[in-house]
Amino acid sequence: MITISEEAQAHFVKLLSKQESGTNIRVFVVNPGTSSAECGVSYCPPDAVEETDTRLTFNGFDAVVDEESAPYLDEAEIDYVTDQMGSQLTLKAPNAKARKVSDDAPLIERINYMIESEINPQLANHGGQVVLTELTDDGYAVLQFGGGCNGCSMVDVTLKDGIEKQMLEQFAGELNGVRDATEHQAGEHSYY
Repeated sequence: MITISEEAQAHFVKLLSKQESGTNIRVFVVNPGTSSAECGVSYCPPDAVEETDTRLTFNGFDAVVDEESAPYLDEAEIDYVTDQMGSQLTLKAPNAKARKVSDDAPLIERINYMIESEINPQLANHGGQVVLTELTDDGYAVLQFGGGCNGCSMVDVTLKDGIEKQMLEQFAGELNGVRDATEHQAGEHSYY
């Protein structure tokens, strides 16, 4: 479920040595499965562990995950990185915004997963997002842009050179292209 590097484990052991005996680390996702999902790590005193929590044993401590967060933390990685600028704890959870789907899931589910886990995080840098509104019988994904992408002068480049290229590569032989169904209106909300 969660991989914690040796460096991060040592960091947690050091932090926990200053806490009440038996304190664990809690790893969680706020708003799991949504575009606003956020991952976090906190102390978890012994009396805050729930019966439904999953307990993961590491070197010198346990990590506790609540039942709702667990599926969204599949393949999560926690590391403690030190460089010239200092040290920081990093948590990567590729499935936090969308629950991972199997390779043989219906195409529409795999496209939605790709949008939530790969495309929307990139578009969010410009305040934008995209949703799949339809998968046509002739194999086209119909998308609707929102936020900073709506009315953006670069939306065609984003669609054809970014999203479509990425999707056609990922779903070769299953998808024929991508179409934009957005009624774009330029305004202050537009990124470019």
